[in-house]
Amino acid sequence: MLEQAAGWFAVLDSGEATAADHQRWEGWLAESAEHREAWRYVERISRRFEPIKVSPERNTALTAYQRASGTRVRRRQVLAGIAAFAGSGLLGAITWRHTPLPGMTEAWLADHRTATGEIREIALSDGTRVWLNVLSAFNQNYRPDQRQLRLVRGEILIDTAADPLQRPFYVATSQGRLQALGTRFSVRLDEAETTVTVYGGAVEVRTAATDATAIVSAGQQTRFTGLSLAATEEADPSRESWTQGLLVARDIPLSDVVRELRRHHRGYLGLAPEVAGLRVFGGYPVNDPERALAMLESVMPIRVRRTLPWWISIEPRDDAVR
Repeated sequence: MLEQAAGWFAVLDSGEATAADHQRWEGWLAESAEHREAWRYVERISRRFEPIKVSPERNTALTAYQRASGTRVRRRQVLAGIAAFAGSGLLGAITWRHTPLPGMTEAWLADHRTATGEIREIALSDGTRVWLNVLSAFNQNYRPDQRQLRLVRGEILIDTAADPLQRPFYVATSQGRLQALGTRFSVRLDEAETTVTVYGGAVEVRTAATDATAIVSAGQQTRFTGLSLAATEEADPSRESWTQGLLVARDIPLSDVVRELRRHHRGYLGLAPEVAGLRVFGGYPVNDPERALAMLESVMPIRVRRTLPWWISIEPRDDAVR
């Protein structure tokens, strides 16, 4: 929704919008409250950057950023422009750091990305296969001396292929770099840490700031930040079931299940704190949130209330034992 709002903002702010464009924009706004909220958010952010947009350095920064991104698509120009404004002064830098825009902009400009409820399988030029989870994005950088993916958002599962040129295969995140040692593994990027889970072969982990290293073998996983590296632990082999749109729950809190469902649900999905800690077992089709919610409601003391088709709340069932 935010991406669509950014696209409409680009059209209306271009000076080239027609009466038909305005009519279609008004129709888009009227479609849902989500659209209107996304539009208000983009407008608020744009107002924050207005003082920077008139800065003498603005055009130079924007041009450089656009050249680096290698694209002239108008939606991307708007997003790149916001990033450039942020670098042109102290006010912009402070504003930029305290909004979700840095991560969203980088994800929107990525080589490969997915939206809410979308899972993709991508075949790379060397035969490596990559599964991209919902709301995820990565950039690809293949050079004569190495193959590297940079995960900028979300989660990927990688099945590396043998390379005739024998180039090493790396996956980078903001917290460190992984080297695949002939393997199948997943990498998940959260705000504070990266999690790597190895299903076949092995992966070498190296943190960004401290150069701490570890070898993670098949059946193991670890978490790391730029400064620290956790001890390896046993991995859940069913973790990769997300590639099939499934979540296998083995004694996890309902809040974890709902967090995954939100990534597939195009709307609001609320959870009452009274039931957030309930333990969940079983397999649930997170790519079909309505079905998953019906399954949960049938086996747990919860009630799924639908205020609107896209506004869903999970609450304690009236007859539940407290």
